[in-house]
Amino acid sequence: MAVLAESVESMEQLAVAWRAMVLDRDENADVRDLPGIAVRWADCRFAFWNCVTLTDVGADAGLLERRLREAADVMRAKERPGFLWVFENLIADEARGGLETAAARAGLVHAFPGTGMAGDLLPLPEPAHPDLTFVRVTTDQQLQAYADINSRAYGFPLEDGRDGIGGSALWKSGVHAYLGLRDGVPVTCAATVEADGRLFVVLVATDPVWERRGYGEAVTRKALYEGARATGLTRATLHATAAGAPVYPRIGFQPNSPMHFYALRG
Repeated sequence: MAVLAESVESMEQLAVAWRAMVLDRDENADVRDLPGIAVRWADCRFAFWNCVTLTDVGADAGLLERRLREAADVMRAKERPGFLWVFENLIADEARGGLETAAARAGLVHAFPGTGMAGDLLPLPEPAHPDLTFVRVTTDQQLQAYADINSRAYGFPLEDGRDGIGGSALWKSGVHAYLGLRDGVPVTCAATVEADGRLFVVLVATDPVWERRGYGEAVTRKALYEGARATGLTRATLHATAAGAPVYPRIGFQPNSPMHFYALRG
């Protein structure tokens, strides 16, 4: 599959998976497919569920500038902050160099980078880690532990993460969400969910106290292993932060498009 096609796949996976996540938070959430822009906005405290992404393929400089302004206008109309996700490879080559300047003119600031990844890597061998036992999230207490690990890892207040997935029926049944426990204490987590014929990896995190021990890779393998067993899917996709990007190629993921996350300028 060509790099552009994989980049389109990565953007479409976000739109499909985030639709379910956002509507899980609020059945009246803003879920719209506008010309060149997908809105997936729960307007909750968990900023990752407040998402806008650009969907044009091959946007030139003029179209890019217009879409950035339109996306920023959507974000300004919301109560809670969130992010604009931009997949760099969907922008025309000659327009990429002007992305930061165009974003600044639209009132956006670069928050952090990411990378879209995918691979025909399933099924995986059953994973194990000498320090960890794995449990599937099926209770509200386990779901809160999952949320809290994400909040600590991403620097959010605990209430933000809990507002993102707390009490969710979807996360306790339709999502293959797993905790990694060290001596009975949840220290790492990962989940997979079916999205348009792929297994999409979502909200991987490790408590900062327990980083760099291979816990994130191990629990991601567990979520992929169990998700593939349940669905029979063979292809998986994800969006990696800079911290996670070195981990996933060891599992079999290949990078496709660099990503940029933007927030409204304060």
